[in-house]
Parts: sequence; structure tokens; C-alpha cells
Amino acid sequence: MHIRRLVPSDASAFQSLRLASLRECPSAFSSSYEEECDTPLSAIEAHMAPDSGRNRFGAFDGAELVGIVGVGRESAPKLRHKGFVRGMAVAPAWRNQGVGRQLLAHALAFADAMPGLRQVTLTLTAGNVAALALYESMGFRIFGHEPRALCVDGVFYDDVHMLRDAGAG
Repeated sequence: MHIRRLVPSDASAFQSLRLASLRECPSAFSSSYEEECDTPLSAIEAHMAPDSGRNRFGAFDGAELVGIVGVGRESAPKLRHKGFVRGMAVAPAWRNQGVGRQLLAHALAFADAMPGLRQVTLTLTAGNVAALALYESMGFRIFGHEPRALCVDGVFYDDVHMLRDAGAG
């Protein structure tokens, strides 16, 4: 398994895995397949440009992209001490093999290297036991629970908000 920052030439593979994840687990993401399916590859490529301010990482088995995660920090001056992890997904065939742990470790190492960063947050859907166990094992702790955070096809889902001190790995 090789993990690296995604670049514009990874846009097609990223979009394919992202859309498959949105379809498979619609309650795990605040975006939807319908919102993203028509996104032009040029827009995704632009988001993966080194100067875009976005940081997306991918786990590769050879040339195959099997996992993705985004990491960043808030941009407003009063919020720049806060980072976040978003959009984590692992292809079904690669789950329970440590891919998510490797991706998250890489994202957290990247975040921990950001000057002045004090904490990293993430959100997951309540009831996602596997994700909760992974995040807790990587130093995250629950700090909030948001009832009815998402509504997918008329069904409400709660969110769990988690926080990890920067450098806590």
C-alpha cells in the first residue's frame, strides 16, 4: 500500500471512488451522488493542484486508488488553529485491511506538521461503529452529538463530532 497526495492526473480515479462511496453510503457524507455526478474533471483537477489549498491523499495498491481522505485547516485568522479531516472513503474490497488507518495516520501527520495547528476535528454518522473505533484508536474523542444532522430520502441521521489535539498521535 502506498499513500501519497493526489495530483490533477488522479482526478478521474478520485471521482470514480468518491461517486461510488456517495452511492453506497449516502448517510456518511453531507454531499450526495446527485450533487457531484456532473462535476467536470477539470474542476476536480483544479482542486488537486498544488496551490489549490486543498489536501487530498490517496491509498494506492499499485496504480489502483483504493482509499481517499481530505485534510485541511480553517482559513479565518481566529480559526486557523483548527484543522479537519473530511471525505474519508475506502473501497469495499479494501476495508478491514488497515487502509483507513494508514490513510488517517498520513492525514494526521500532515495536519500535525501545520504550524500553529492545535486541534483536528471530524464528523461521522452516529452508529458507524467501525469508523468510531478507528477514530478513537487514533486519539479522537467525542465532543458533541448533533441530532438530525442529515436527511437522506426522508430519513434523519445524527452526527457525532470528534476532536483530537494536534500532535496527539
